[in-house]
Amino acid sequence: MLLGNEFVALTPAEQEYALHNNAEIMTSVAIDMNFSAITVPGNYWEVAPGVPSYYWLPEDARIRQAKILAGMALDDFLLIANTGGILGMPGADDYLSFSYKLFDAPEEIDKLAAGIFNTGMERAKCFLELGVKGICSPSDFADNSGVFFSPAQFQRYILPYLKKWSDEVRRLGGYSILHSDGNLDSCIKDIAGSGIDALQAIDPVAGMDMNHVRAQIGDRLCLCGNVDCGLLLTGTPEEVYSKTRELLEERIDDARFVLGASNAVQPEVREVNYRAMIEAWKNYGTKCYKTNSNKNEIK
Repeated sequence: MLLGNEFVALTPAEQEYALHNNAEIMTSVAIDMNFSAITVPGNYWEVAPGVPSYYWLPEDARIRQAKILAGMALDDFLLIANTGGILGMPGADDYLSFSYKLFDAPEEIDKLAAGIFNTGMERAKCFLELGVKGICSPSDFADNSGVFFSPAQFQRYILPYLKKWSDEVRRLGGYSILHSDGNLDSCIKDIAGSGIDALQAIDPVAGMDMNHVRAQIGDRLCLCGNVDCGLLLTGTPEEVYSKTRELLEERIDDARFVLGASNAVQPEVREVNYRAMIEAWKNYGTKCYKTNSNKNEIK
């Protein structure tokens, strides 16, 4: 695939060809790996100062990429776009100034949260009109030790917009998906009560246990994860297979669970490790699917 700076350097004609080629690659990989969703490349963001991530395109190209994918009639896949919409933790470049404003200039954080929501909804409407159904806001609320925002700050800057965002996405015919890794234990019930459709990550590195989360929130929320992304990166195929099998066996009665990595899948993850996760799903995940399909038929 041609993405990021390599894509930007192409001529307009070359970019158009690259977008069609990208779509073919994404769909072939999705079929090969038994994916249930395809995510449109995100917009620009940095994994380190001055170091852009791999999976990004300029906004106009993202829209064109989504349009091409939607036109391929991919009925077996949920098409997802990261549009934002919800305020999250600050990046390293403005961490201190943001933190000071939380206490010294809270009205500026109010404006920032409102602006992020409005921009995110504009993007969401655009992608939904193209045929994208899954609308995701990558908004980290926590690190490994807990939620970055105080309970009062979470109630002021996060929760009202989370509710408005999920309501509006649903009204427009989409599904709202929130991404946040870290330890969300202290606010997980609020997140589940906001009306969003799914939460992605459920981070075992931060001590988040899928069984504990499900016990807290019941069936109000689809949970996505929680194969340790660190294990995918550093473990053996046998270890990845074993941990994935354990997770699937625990979730056999959970009709609102989507298997995946606990965070992003780094480019350095070996294919053999990722395929070990898929192989475990083929051997054990289909049992979960059949079990829950039968339950739905009985209902």
